Amino acid sequence: MAKKSKDSKSTSFFKEAMSWIIPVVVGIVIALLLRQFVITFARVDGPSMEPNLVNNERMVVWRQAKIKHLSVIVFDANGVDPEATKQNTDYVKRVIGLPGDTVSSKDGNIYVNGKKINQNFISKYQRTTGTGNWDLKSLSKSWPRNVNSVKVPKGKYFALGDHRSVSNDGRYWGFVPKDKVLGVAKTFFWETNKTKRDNVNSLAY
Repeated sequence: MAKKSKDSKSTSFFKEAMSWIIPVVVGIVIALLLRQFVITFARVDGPSMEPNLVNNERMVVWRQAKIKHLSVIVFDANGVDPEATKQNTDYVKRVIGLPGDTVSSKDGNIYVNGKKINQNFISKYQRTTGTGNWDLKSLSKSWPRNVNSVKVPKGKYFALGDHRSVSNDGRYWGFVPKDKVLGVAKTFFWETNKTKRDNVNSLAY
């Protein structure tokens, strides 16, 4: 009878332990799957997306969101920007050109497929300072790859920072491959004001 009682206690302890171990393991697995395939988080590093995103601002990144014109994306710049020599060096930029698009700049205006886009998300000073006059072909002459590009290639995007005069972006190193994109960034409501939040979250078309 004593042996039976000991076995019973062991069984009871095992069941009790498993009753909290299993939910913890399941929770961890679900969290990892969500992070890998659905949602992750990122933090802005530097001033390249000012005034809409500022240094150290936190964002949620939706991995499965459709990338559109003016979407703000987070991508691994290693292998894209020659200066990003470490793996998992994440950049935050705004998509200007989708695959097949032509993109050009003149007098502070950006043209996509010959049509001037609305850049009310940045000031006139930010639109004109440091932007220059160019098209993809003229820019691509100095790129490490995709030289003499006229259009954005299939499976790639052309992205710029909002703060053009300080942004290290597609003007200098070219296109962002789709497989480098972590997802579309959305800012939290407590991180910023409504105008800046809308400029990140609601402009994509």
